[in-house]
Parts: sequence; C-alpha cells; structure tokens
Amino acid sequence: MLRPEDQIRKLAAIGSVILMATAEALAQDKSARPTRRIVVSIADRKLAVLADDRVVRIFPTAVGAPESPSPVGVYKIVNGIPDPTWYHKGKIIGPGKENPLGTRWLGLSVKGYGIHGTNVPSSIGHNASHGCVRLRNKDVEELFRMVDVGDQVEIYADRTPELDQIFGETPAVVAAQ
Repeated sequence: MLRPEDQIRKLAAIGSVILMATAEALAQDKSARPTRRIVVSIADRKLAVLADDRVVRIFPTAVGAPESPSPVGVYKIVNGIPDPTWYHKGKIIGPGKENPLGTRWLGLSVKGYGIHGTNVPSSIGHNASHGCVRLRNKDVEELFRMVDVGDQVEIYADRTPELDQIFGETPAVVAAQ
C-alpha cells in the first residue's frame, strides 16, 4: 500500500504525462493545418484566402474610402465575433439588419479595424468603408469558417507581382465615387 505522499506524487506524474500528451497532440493538430493567410488588394477591391500559398477562394470587397483609407500592412486576426454589436460615438446597434458590421466580425491587430459583413451590400466593389474590409454577409460567413485567430492578413494598396498572380495582371478600374 502506498503512503499518501507517494500517491500524490504518482497522481502528479500521471497528470504531467497527460498534459504533455495533450499539448503534443494539439501542436501536431495545428501543424497539420495548412499555413493560411488572407491577402487584400485595395486596388482590386478583392480579398483572397491562401492555404500553403495556393488560392482557395477570392471574395469581392469594399475597402476604405479616400477620406478613411484601409490600413496598409501585415496584421493578424485577433478575434472573431458572430453577430457583432456595433459601437460608434455613443451609438450602439445590436445584431440584425441595421448593423453596419453585418453578421460577422474578424478583428485585426490594428486597433479599430477588421474584416466584416455589411448592411449595405451595394457598397461591395467600391472604396466606401471607414477603413475596414467589407464583404457581403454570405461571403463573410464563409470566410469566418475558413480562418482562425492568429491567421495573417496582408493589405496592399499597390499591385505587386504576387498580387498579379493571385488576382490577375490587370487591376480593377477604380470606380468614381
């Protein structure tokens, strides 16, 4: 029969083994997932999801208006909120048809900016947002299922050779506002 302190040591050892096995399994599961990133072309007003540098899906977007441009740079998704609430200058709009964020919010590592749905689907294809990247609600719902917190988001103002490969060599013509 084991003494109480030996029983505690034995349970602690078993617990440690279980924790290590769980951590290893989670690490393997994460590494099995393809490296995913989101690439946004402001010039094209399009967003591409890439897995291991292969285009999985391209979505049309609305990007920042000239007076409130989308932030150019490399960011991370920091949160994902289904049916978000919109807060702006003391005004609060809960989930529903009037919500400017639409049905999903993917927050970026640049404060105040994200990828979200819209209650104005006619804005898609235009430079019309306050800097965020907007998608049609059905598209942002699909994107929401495809990406995870921590995935990289790259937002480009100008075309690059990689953007030519992703979106085609001819950028979209910027629509007059």
